[in-house]
Amino acid sequence: MKSLDAKLAALRAEPAGSDFIICYAADPDMGGGLRPTVAQGIDPSLWRDQMAAMVDQCDIDILLASVSTMDVLARDRGIFNDSPVTAAIRANDTTDIWHVRGGTYATQPSRPFATTTVREAMYGTLHPTEDQPVDVPLGLWSITFNNDLDADERSLLRYRDFRAESAAEGFRHFVEVFNPNVADPGIDGPVGAYVNDCIARMLAGVPRASRPEFLKVVYNGPQALEELVAGLDVTVGVLGGPPGTANDSFTLLQQVKQYGGRVALFGRRIKVADDPVVFTELLRAVADDAMTPEQATREYHGRLAASGITPSRTLEEDLVVHTPELL
Repeated sequence: MKSLDAKLAALRAEPAGSDFIICYAADPDMGGGLRPTVAQGIDPSLWRDQMAAMVDQCDIDILLASVSTMDVLARDRGIFNDSPVTAAIRANDTTDIWHVRGGTYATQPSRPFATTTVREAMYGTLHPTEDQPVDVPLGLWSITFNNDLDADERSLLRYRDFRAESAAEGFRHFVEVFNPNVADPGIDGPVGAYVNDCIARMLAGVPRASRPEFLKVVYNGPQALEELVAGLDVTVGVLGGPPGTANDSFTLLQQVKQYGGRVALFGRRIKVADDPVVFTELLRAVADDAMTPEQATREYHGRLAASGITPSRTLEEDLVVHTPELL
């Protein structure tokens, strides 16, 4: 059994249980093209080897990557065949994640564009054979509400179509909801309250059979997270956001769990770590209440030193927590 399925079943039976889901969002090519890898001198094949090492280590429950990356990892290399880790893809690459060099797409109201189709995501082809197994059973659908009637209606209509397509193919999904991506969305009140109401309003029209497996939202502070967890019968998680210190990441995960969240999806926070595999191992230790954030940070630096890796920050610098919502 995949660890994701076991944990979701346990959380649906006991939402306040201790199970915690970790996803490595390793899909920067979907938004940045070559910028996150080749342009920074990162060999894509070595990066994929690192993803495979994380799957082999089993400290994550989900590996999220682009459809093209899953062609290599799930189909060519079969790294998920005998693993408890679930393969997932980004099902739509909304324009607010288009961070290509020289582009300004991310400053304009998000559009719900999708490169792939559900069938291609699942099988790697539009025309699978009758007995072809599903390589990727799970996808991430992204929505950004901007307090813009036309833009938000367009996003909701596209999500409705995706849900219908997914149901027809037997494809599971989870939903990512970003905060508004435009500079001044004209929201009268806290952004967390606005986003929470948008999510609840959206899901009010979705039957249980078509609902997302869980949600991925921006951490807008304890009150907003607790409100969302209390108001929905869907498991709630948070996205990692910009990379920061090790203690900042460990503290974010701990606070998410403290205030009712049961999923963390970290991308850049893992990708830019001095040792992503060890960093993820310690994320799991914090998620399972085996270490405090400070203990994990100190252990991380000890492991880096033992491996002969010079850290990008001193221990004192890495112990700083800087995300405003955590202070």
